[in-house]
Amino acid sequence: MSGLLVAIGDSFTEGVGDPHLHYPNGVRGWADRLARQLGRADPSWRYANLAIRSKFLDQVVAEQLEPAIAMGPSHISFNAGGNDLLSLRADVDSIARRYEAALARLTATGARVILVTTFEPRTSRLVQPLVRRVGDFNDVIRDLAATYDATLVDHARMPEFHEQMLWAPDRIHMSRPGHKRMAATIAERIGVPHTLKLRDLVPVEPVDWRRALRTEVGFARDEVVPLLRRRITGRNEGDTTRPKWPVPIHPADGMKRLAAQQAMTTALIHVVDHESPHGSGP
Repeated sequence: MSGLLVAIGDSFTEGVGDPHLHYPNGVRGWADRLARQLGRADPSWRYANLAIRSKFLDQVVAEQLEPAIAMGPSHISFNAGGNDLLSLRADVDSIARRYEAALARLTATGARVILVTTFEPRTSRLVQPLVRRVGDFNDVIRDLAATYDATLVDHARMPEFHEQMLWAPDRIHMSRPGHKRMAATIAERIGVPHTLKLRDLVPVEPVDWRRALRTEVGFARDEVVPLLRRRITGRNEGDTTRPKWPVPIHPADGMKRLAAQQAMTTALIHVVDHESPHGSGP
């Protein structure tokens, strides 16, 4: 089996939480790891990733949907709406209606659409309102996946994904082991063999209440407060971030090498534009 996988969405699909200096935007992530496995299974597989961190559902739809469809993919991964749920006044019903409209557009292409539920954080009372919204939205995703015959990876109900080691300190993005396990899970779900070596899951040892309290205070200071500040100011990392793989590549050609070539091309374009009398320079 071969084809073209196009990944669209937000930070979950871009790969935040899985840092790698040799990949575009400094992150690897499950989609890139899955693409590498596809290339190993069949060198003719192609891959594009348009996902950008911090993007809301409407932004994903407006900026990524039609470019993805225009590539004629055989497989499309679609994950969006998580950032909408983080808003203080999130309307789950409205998000669900817009999500379904996008899903209907994607499935109408005949491509195999891959959906992933949003993880339900369970580690802090500070995020209980978010937990309720995520739970409601995940129920919507499950129903829509069945209605539109999409491939669903319901990792919110997979016990292994509740292990702390699979999640980054912000408790929203997956860690490197989490991204690797997600890549393996999706590969198995779409029937592609993989060679990913997954670490054994080791439960975190219980801690006393004093240490737990310090952890929660640190989490609020380092993660919750900055998140709220970004929401209030409207400034997001994704505003200045470009898609990782905007044009289909052959992962079998070596993704680190392709990333280096892409970076060099971008740098040359920037230099030419800066030196051109019609460029952005003075």
